[in-house]
Amino acid sequence: MLLEIIIIFIYSVALILIFMYALAQLNLLFNYLGARKKQDTAPEFDFSIDSEIPFVTIQLPVFNEIYVMERLLKNIVLLDYPKDKLEIQVLDDSTDESVDSTASLIETLKKEGFDIQHIRRTNRKGFKAGALKEGLKIAKGEYIAIFDADFLPQTDWLKRTIPFFKDEAVGVVQTRWGHLNRNYSILTKIQAFALDAHFTLEQVGRNIKGHFINFNGTAGVWRKTCIIDAGNWEGDTLTEDLDLSYRAQLKNWKFKYLEHIETPAELPVAISAARSQQFRWNKGGAENFQKMMRRVIRSKHISAKTKLHSILHLLNSTMFLNVLIVGILSIPMLYIKNEYAHLKMYFYVMSFFVVSTLIFFICYWFMYKKTYGSDLKSFVKYVVLFFTFFSIAMGFSLHNSIAVLEGHFGKRSDFVRTPKFNINALTDNWKSNKYLKKNISVHVVFEGLLMLYFGFGMYSAFIVGDQGGDFGLFPFHLMLFLGFGFVFFKSISSKV
Repeated sequence: MLLEIIIIFIYSVALILIFMYALAQLNLLFNYLGARKKQDTAPEFDFSIDSEIPFVTIQLPVFNEIYVMERLLKNIVLLDYPKDKLEIQVLDDSTDESVDSTASLIETLKKEGFDIQHIRRTNRKGFKAGALKEGLKIAKGEYIAIFDADFLPQTDWLKRTIPFFKDEAVGVVQTRWGHLNRNYSILTKIQAFALDAHFTLEQVGRNIKGHFINFNGTAGVWRKTCIIDAGNWEGDTLTEDLDLSYRAQLKNWKFKYLEHIETPAELPVAISAARSQQFRWNKGGAENFQKMMRRVIRSKHISAKTKLHSILHLLNSTMFLNVLIVGILSIPMLYIKNEYAHLKMYFYVMSFFVVSTLIFFICYWFMYKKTYGSDLKSFVKYVVLFFTFFSIAMGFSLHNSIAVLEGHFGKRSDFVRTPKFNINALTDNWKSNKYLKKNISVHVVFEGLLMLYFGFGMYSAFIVGDQGGDFGLFPFHLMLFLGFGFVFFKSISSKV
């Protein structure tokens, strides 16, 4: 009986934590809807006056990006900004033949009159954070725009973002990510769906109320003095962008989020690339929770509500661990429920997951309908996409939970860059990408076993109890079965 009580307790705590996160998302939805009615009255530089156009440095941190470097550089030099007030730094930590081709491209652009530098380091200390910090030492710009190798800003991007620094309290301007290959596959569609929720609901919902948001590592601009005042880039977590964002906001710098400016980028098309990206983001989130939680709680200048949202923000990735716990324990709970009738009242806590799912469904619908409309056809497409996303997200829960646990327990690991592909059409082949990992992670084996485990959970619905089965958890186990099955088979097939 003691074991049953322990299972019920752990299961209930995990469900309640997921429910609290869902309530926070609902609060962000109300903030988001309110923001749409609010007019932006922020002061802006007047670029018709030459003296108000500041000097800008563009930093391009790259590492072994042979497939996208030419596309990146050709796009960046199209930015409409006075040449005499623009500097481009290619922060190149590459270790392959892309170094030579990049150098050749840069020499060509120099001859065309662009102020562009090829900055190389003898080691990758601090990884991306180290490269950004190195470039900052010699950056001439008052403002530092940062783009990863797969981002393609529109030509007027600088003229639409830099003016907001007229407010001297603004330390960062962040734009919304777009997706060049959203419809390439189911994998890219669900990645785009998740990122859209973050870049609309979450970023706007937090920013409009003055809660902490994060610079997203790319497609944004920093005030140089803000970076230095916040303590500069640090490479002790895998998400250096989240780290510096919190240190800057704890120093009272304001962040400006521009939902209306979209910066297109490429989504990972190979599941191994998506896995490495997810691992880095989720582990980095946990590392930053450990690094920043006490500083946030002790801060005297931020409100209790902002502190609560900040803690939940830093715990975002930890929700995967709660989902995994709920999933694994749901099958023992099914048997306990049908074995111990006197514990029936405790099983009302199961409804928390249904309510949480409903909240997520409503929140994401508002995000989706803004882009695709609210007619019946759009709603049906949304329902299919939402449950596909929900299932596959749960299928990633083991992989992401391992990342989260490593982050919380302080296990160090290298910054692994997400391979870029320059894939635009279904006919494009990505399997020849030289940067893809060829080996299959041991995690994939356990994902396959979890698929079978949740298959057993579905079978159990037919045989438990003496009343002809119990199908209350059947939809949940079906989604888990499909999610882990997708991740398992996709991971296996991508290697053959």
